[in-house]
Amino acid sequence: MNKRLALITGVGRKEGIGAAICKQLAADGMDILFTYWHAYDREVMQHERSEDPEKIREACRAFGVRAEIIELNLADPRSIEELYAYSMTVFGRYPDTLVHNAAVSINDSIETITADGLDRHYEINTRAVTLLTQTFLKHFDYEYGRIICITTGWEVGPMPDELSYVLTKSTMDTLAFTLAPRLAAKKITINCINPGPTDTGWMNEELKKVLLERSPQGRLGRPEDAAKLAGILASEQSQWITGQTIHSEGGFINHF
Repeated sequence: MNKRLALITGVGRKEGIGAAICKQLAADGMDILFTYWHAYDREVMQHERSEDPEKIREACRAFGVRAEIIELNLADPRSIEELYAYSMTVFGRYPDTLVHNAAVSINDSIETITADGLDRHYEINTRAVTLLTQTFLKHFDYEYGRIICITTGWEVGPMPDELSYVLTKSTMDTLAFTLAPRLAAKKITINCINPGPTDTGWMNEELKKVLLERSPQGRLGRPEDAAKLAGILASEQSQWITGQTIHSEGGFINHF
């Protein structure tokens, strides 16, 4: 019998939430297929360690599961069918679990937002998520399925300096709420995780200090915190949880 197969998007860095989710689901016995796009990592994260996806794949395989990777620009709608064709080629089946982790996040505000910048966020944070979900459903033929969206905390605290990100990322929560009843009839759940401030290597020391003052547990979020919740939502035991946005923030104080 084949293991369950999880597709996770946007897994380019070892320190990232996507990498932690891959390893958590692999530890839970799922085969793993993940995407990455080095051009974004280099431009936005100033991340040059192109060997990271290979290392993440090997870390997943250490759990005794199959793990494969593919570099794709999800801003191109044609890449989505390419991704699913690749899944069939290398695994002989399509995923039963989809994790929307890929995102574009470039700070802007109502004073600095541009049409091009907004479009760039939309292509990944809204359009790719919607089309990936559609393709997941088109190829879905399993006893049950799971869709997990890594979202943001826009509804628990304003984020005026991340306007394009918030506008486009918040559609995940809308998508989950809207589709939950229809997907439930197919035994598919769809939920969102807001991981809160998570130290994935992008924070400077000044920002860490500010966030720690608002973190009652005395630490920042870690990638494995979101990954553990993803593991629960991906499991068979989470059947009765759908259409929800779960704020996994460790008690983070959004307002003073």
